[in-house]
Amino acid sequence: MTSSSTARGRGAGTVQMLMLWHLSLLWLQLADSYSFNTADVKTWSQTGPRLRLSHSDLRNSSAVFWEGGVSGGYQVLLLDEDQGWLLVGGKDYVYLLRSDSLELPTHKVHWPAAREHVEHCIQAGKSLETDCANYVRLLQPFNKTHVYACGTGAYHPECAYLHIGPNTEEPLALLSHTLESGRGKCPFSPREPFTARLTDGELYAGTSVDFMGANAAIFRTSVQGSSQHYIRTEAYHDNWLHEPEFVGSFSIPDTHSPDDDKVYFFFKERAVEAGQWDKRVYSRVARVCKNDVGGKRSLINRWTTFLKARLVCSVPGPSGVDTHFDELEDIFVLETKDPQNPTIYGVFTTSSSVFRGSAVCVYSMASIRAAFNGPFAHKEGPDYSWVEYKGRIPYPRPGTCPSETYDPLHKSTRDFPDEVVSFMRQHQLMWEPVLPLGRGPVLTRVNAPYVLQRVVVDRVDAEEGPYDVLHLGTDDGKVLKAVTISKDSLDTEEIILEELTVFQSPTPILNLRLSTKRQQLYVSSELGVVQLGLQRCERYGADCAECCLARDPYCSWDGQTCSRYFPSSKRRARRQDIKYGDPWSQCPITDDGSAEAKVVYGVEGNSTFLECIPRSTQAQLKWTVQLTETPLQTLHQTHESRELPHKGDDRLLHMKQGLLVQRLELGDMGVYTCTSYEHSYSQVLSRYRLNIISNHNLKPANQQNLQPAHNRQNHSPLQLAPGPALSPVAPGRVSLGGLGGAGLLGPHAQPLPGHRSSWHLQYPQLPLRSYKDLHMVGANVLSVDEYCEQLWYREKRRQQKLRTLKLKQESRKARVRRNYPADRPL
Repeated sequence: MTSSSTARGRGAGTVQMLMLWHLSLLWLQLADSYSFNTADVKTWSQTGPRLRLSHSDLRNSSAVFWEGGVSGGYQVLLLDEDQGWLLVGGKDYVYLLRSDSLELPTHKVHWPAAREHVEHCIQAGKSLETDCANYVRLLQPFNKTHVYACGTGAYHPECAYLHIGPNTEEPLALLSHTLESGRGKCPFSPREPFTARLTDGELYAGTSVDFMGANAAIFRTSVQGSSQHYIRTEAYHDNWLHEPEFVGSFSIPDTHSPDDDKVYFFFKERAVEAGQWDKRVYSRVARVCKNDVGGKRSLINRWTTFLKARLVCSVPGPSGVDTHFDELEDIFVLETKDPQNPTIYGVFTTSSSVFRGSAVCVYSMASIRAAFNGPFAHKEGPDYSWVEYKGRIPYPRPGTCPSETYDPLHKSTRDFPDEVVSFMRQHQLMWEPVLPLGRGPVLTRVNAPYVLQRVVVDRVDAEEGPYDVLHLGTDDGKVLKAVTISKDSLDTEEIILEELTVFQSPTPILNLRLSTKRQQLYVSSELGVVQLGLQRCERYGADCAECCLARDPYCSWDGQTCSRYFPSSKRRARRQDIKYGDPWSQCPITDDGSAEAKVVYGVEGNSTFLECIPRSTQAQLKWTVQLTETPLQTLHQTHESRELPHKGDDRLLHMKQGLLVQRLELGDMGVYTCTSYEHSYSQVLSRYRLNIISNHNLKPANQQNLQPAHNRQNHSPLQLAPGPALSPVAPGRVSLGGLGGAGLLGPHAQPLPGHRSSWHLQYPQLPLRSYKDLHMVGANVLSVDEYCEQLWYREKRRQQKLRTLKLKQESRKARVRRNYPADRPL
């Protein structure tokens, strides 16, 4: 090894160490703040969902669950918007559902694997429960009445046609006479990622063609009635495909000429550019011409127009170090008015061991075509690095589709010169990558409890123009609804509108299908299929401000309720502000600054809790206090309001449901106001007037001449000698803090038996308060949940004993009445 090569190696090692250092630093920032800043273009931040619904919430609302299948493994969905049906592929079955409502009767076709194939599968060491069955993996429309379907067939794939007719008794039938081999069309394994697209009578598929799954290729095979023969990528050649995992495939025209029509494949694979021993994974987009028939003397039955480029989804960082999301999980092509230029959405995850995250990137067809029209990547030999090819490029340009219109000498790929075919054998990879729009993701989830895996996108017309609403499936059974808002070229905001726990048990979302015609989303997993509406506007709130703050393109305020937005000429009739979410500009706002304060009492040295629940997870709560100097000045002399700090005072604990004040002091007396801040809008949620009862005003219970209960109930006003008189307060609006100095008290709780406070013995009409959602802070102290559970359990036992005793007394009195005449005294 020469000195120069040694220096280059050391330099490369130093660069790698610096990159790892920058990445570690970035991860620490992510873990600390759940957000990361890009020095180059924009700031990406993570916020919680505006609306969070559990599985039980969806069960009780408009969601429709279909769990009537007997197989499971519902990986493939095929939706027909015009005829209104949904096909579901499962284990040994294909189900026909009505897309209007999954509750309607289900029709199914039994399609098991042949017995000999099952036996051979078991003998090969596969599992009967999870492998040796016919898992339906492909459903593609052939015409209005037939669907082309393929299944694994117990590791012996086969395909056939399904007939969907108007007969309501038997609308679904498997045409057994059309059964054919599924090799090159469907994978052997039920879990292997693959993709397929049926277009112009030809099936384009990315799958493996052997039992072990080692020989993967991009195929074009004939289905019945087609004329072209099969064609594929070169086998066992890493420069073509290197351990690929296919994600999606789409037919997208390049020009108005049918000769330029191409099929695009999206997948991830081990990167050949990274080196022989590097296991790095890159995402790819590849394309082939539909009229490619292979070479004449070379590349026979092989693609002569196959090219691939890298898809990049990364967050720009300081010093040029990017955070890459390298592994493509799902792809969605959003059609536009121009069929040649759809918008491409991709979900990516990170392969880094430093942090766990996922992102959504958006690509234009212009950037993809630019990469394929750019320079080729070149490698001189096994011991050389990949570089940009700067030699002469033969004519016609490799990757160009043959067209008699443009070049009569090249009517077919078999007419390509040997120079072009030879060049294509070694140059499938493009040098320039495909970068996302905006140079970064439109949505990121970093160190979240889930990973994004599936995506569909709906372009929604709002008051301000169209918005792309993302519906995302996670690996733990959730569906997120999100929107990205571009305020200007440098300011982009991502908003999670909803987080829906669709399935009761955490299970990966396998498929999403969007019905724009019926405004429905169909979600599948191993547990079943769920039908969800695209909007739940009524759950955002009952006033204009809450509806506007939601910033949901589907919703607007119609003057009475928050409901679905319909574009119309009466623009003033609807109130909606997606870009800024500013209720001040859209809604008639009333001043609630004079809202009545609830009177709350606390005992010196004890604790009290002031409840304040935000209406949105995206809102921030701020507490202000207007202190009073002495109890006698509660209603008169007060100080100016000041904000309560979140840190610095160990007696104040800011919680999601309110403010916990520990170890009350006389100086804490005053008016406490809870205000919600969201964007430019603020509203007072609750206000409390806290009165503190001094310990000097309380006498021990054993020193009090306790009167009978019927006399104590008539005490008004209450007297705490030697102190001022307290006016009676309506039940449920009084809080007396303290139970042995450590208790939290709420509206319906009672103290533990044997520990009744002296003030409660004197004044039983002042109810104690307890909040179940709090947690005590400190060692050797029960959590409030545990404390309240014990408290409520004992109170329940006490109430049961009282009821039992009352029943016994009534029964005894009834027996006495039966034994004595009515005119005799008891």
